[in-house]
Amino acid sequence: MEIVLLENIKNLGKIGDIVKVKRGHGRNFLIRYGKALKASKENISLVSKKKEDLNSKNLTLKKEAKKIFEIVNNKKYTFAKRAKDNGELYGSIKPKEVTNTIESIDKVEIKPSQIDLIKEINTTGSYLANINLHAEVLAKIHIIVVEEKDEK
Repeated sequence: MEIVLLENIKNLGKIGDIVKVKRGHGRNFLIRYGKALKASKENISLVSKKKEDLNSKNLTLKKEAKKIFEIVNNKKYTFAKRAKDNGELYGSIKPKEVTNTIESIDKVEIKPSQIDLIKEINTTGSYLANINLHAEVLAKIHIIVVEEKDEK
């Protein structure tokens, strides 16, 4: 399936590019979420006319992403969780919990879908995670998991 991109998409292309994607990915994700249009003569000419507006919108989104990048990049977030004697957590840390912590500490909004936990966080220790803020802006954060101390 051929589509025309309405925004820059990492590993796919830039605004106005005509790319081939699998039918399901094109229909169920790119077109549904307004990231692309089917590649027809009308849509291609429409995108070429709107390209300047789309580029300025993309630039605005990139600036906002860079502001968030300056706040969260290389920052350490500590989680105190209940753990077994061997350091294994009773429940793993999910992207939603990470976004809630970032929002409460730094007052920036990040969607759980933007968080890329490189590996599952289910033991105490130090982990690295990526935050996809924009197609061209990637922040890294450090997640430190410590055992929660019982208050007696």
